[in-house]
Amino acid sequence: MRFVLNGKTVTVRAHPMKRLLDVLREDCRLTGTKEGCGEGECGACTVLVDGQPVNACLVPLAHVRGARVTTVEGLRGRARALQEAFVEEGATQCGFCTPGLLVAASALPAKVTFEEMRASLAGNICRCTGYGAIYRAIEKAGLPRRSRQPAGAGGAAAKAGGAGKAGRGVGSDRGPA
Repeated sequence: MRFVLNGKTVTVRAHPMKRLLDVLREDCRLTGTKEGCGEGECGACTVLVDGQPVNACLVPLAHVRGARVTTVEGLRGRARALQEAFVEEGATQCGFCTPGLLVAASALPAKVTFEEMRASLAGNICRCTGYGAIYRAIEKAGLPRRSRQPAGAGGAAAKAGGAGKAGRGVGSDRGPA
């Protein structure tokens, strides 16, 4: 199976129904993408396929034939600012969700409202930080432009929210809201 991985064309010999997550970790030796739930609920395995965030645990290898796949190891541009802001704002603690959050945040458009950001990240669960620090880090890195929410928003309400698959094409709109 041939696809573009982090800017380089690769050919992987694996069963077409093998999960993209396993292909990345086992066959390509890229371990930044984490497995959390294995059911598309937590976002730890978020990667970009043709620029769109997807849960790699739900995507069979056959679906990325000819596509551009970007993992946390392949992030460029805004990713450095995002990484630094995550550290500075305390948006990382155990770090397990961090790769998926960085990938999902890197796919946000430059001009997005706070509400759109929250909806876009609804499929990424963080059990350690709550979401206020994550939102502040993304804003500090230059996105998004907030509307109607004060800095540091997301505290108790975000912590109480469930996980969802919003923006992942698999049918749920629940999230840290």
